[in-house]
Amino acid sequence: MPSVAILGASGYAGQETLDRVLRHPELEVVALGSDSLAGETASALDVRLNGSLPRFVPNDEAAGSGADLLLLCLGHDRAAAFSPPADAVVVDLSGAHRLQDTSLYAQWYGWEHPGTTAGWSYAIPELWPPATDLIANPGCYATAAILALAPLRDAIDPASVVVDAKSGVSGAGRELKASSHAGFVLENLSPYKVGAHQHAPEIAQALGFPVCFVPHLLPVRRGLLATCYVTPTGDLRPLLEEAYGDSRVVRVLPEGVVPELSRVQHTDGAELALFEDRATGRAVVICALDNLGKGAAGQAVQNANLALGLDETAGLCLAGVFV
Repeated sequence: MPSVAILGASGYAGQETLDRVLRHPELEVVALGSDSLAGETASALDVRLNGSLPRFVPNDEAAGSGADLLLLCLGHDRAAAFSPPADAVVVDLSGAHRLQDTSLYAQWYGWEHPGTTAGWSYAIPELWPPATDLIANPGCYATAAILALAPLRDAIDPASVVVDAKSGVSGAGRELKASSHAGFVLENLSPYKVGAHQHAPEIAQALGFPVCFVPHLLPVRRGLLATCYVTPTGDLRPLLEEAYGDSRVVRVLPEGVVPELSRVQHTDGAELALFEDRATGRAVVICALDNLGKGAAGQAVQNANLALGLDETAGLCLAGVFV
């Protein structure tokens, strides 16, 4: 049974990752890393967690636990400086290893990358399964946009692509900040990082061309919906159905059915739909997923399963995704 260490287990992504590992029939938790909770029992994070789990230890100690699988739920700069141990599968949920060109990190993330992304594989299981044991888990917005657009790359005009995306407040993480305060979020809808969001180069790298990407903050806890506007140069629906026809995680909805946050919240699945705008002839591709599920922890465990040779969906929450 592969052993698992989760670094940064006390954040939203870390806690969601722990939930899936505990649900997994073939993984065993041997270390929970958290600098803020070091020495505390797992119940300090969630009272439902019992004494069978190891106590929290500092992240550096968890990294040296000898686990077969390391799940990094750390901040970007901390993950960028991480030295992977030999003979371990490492899945990085941060943005530290997503961009092949490290010179872009200062421009888009606001910090200099201290190392290299060589040897790390950017992995969306349905499109590009992990190619190495060092796995860069995609961002939530990027996952939704790429799932919607990557199968269509050769049948759309690249210059026409606009991605209008909206996410729940948990996408900002557990750290307190004014922009995630209830007084700002509730009864409000606000775009942010317009023209400068760090997932834009990630999307461009995956698609092979830049897109106009604008994220918005929704007054909900979790869930993400990306509406992508494109000018088609070919028939799009067969491309989506071919890409995801065998997937147990991503579903292309029947014609006329729209994706909904309520169906994907608290799951690791994603919904896709395709529409034609009769007025302009443009196509509208919509993807809905849970930013903490398929957009983070669920995809991380899915990638880890593939890297370890386990059932791809083991530990995932897919109840209600398919009828």
